[in-house]
Amino acid sequence: MADDLEAIRRKRLEEMQRQQAAQQDNNPQAAYQQEQAQAEREAKIHAVLRQVTTPDARERLTRLKMSRKELAEQVESQIVGLAQSGRLQSTIDDEKMKALLTRMQPKKHDPKITRL
Repeated sequence: MADDLEAIRRKRLEEMQRQQAAQQDNNPQAAYQQEQAQAEREAKIHAVLRQVTTPDARERLTRLKMSRKELAEQVESQIVGLAQSGRLQSTIDDEKMKALLTRMQPKKHDPKITRL
């Protein structure tokens, strides 16, 4: 009886190890493909940004990306969308980038204190 239980445990352990090894073999390739796809998307975004923004505006966007990544990604996607749809008439300089950033930043709620 103990031998049967031990044999079942060994078989189960071997099966679990095979499954885990198979998953580890498949994951690096899938992870590599995902990284490649992400790199391609970023390269396309940067190519469009180089075409439609001035160096000063790109620098401002890069600095913003270091501090507020989500906002920078929103700005990038909006600029790329405008450029691809043809609604962008001229290049975006630093002043236009500032205006775009102020429009996209969430409004800060200024709390008012009332005294009774």
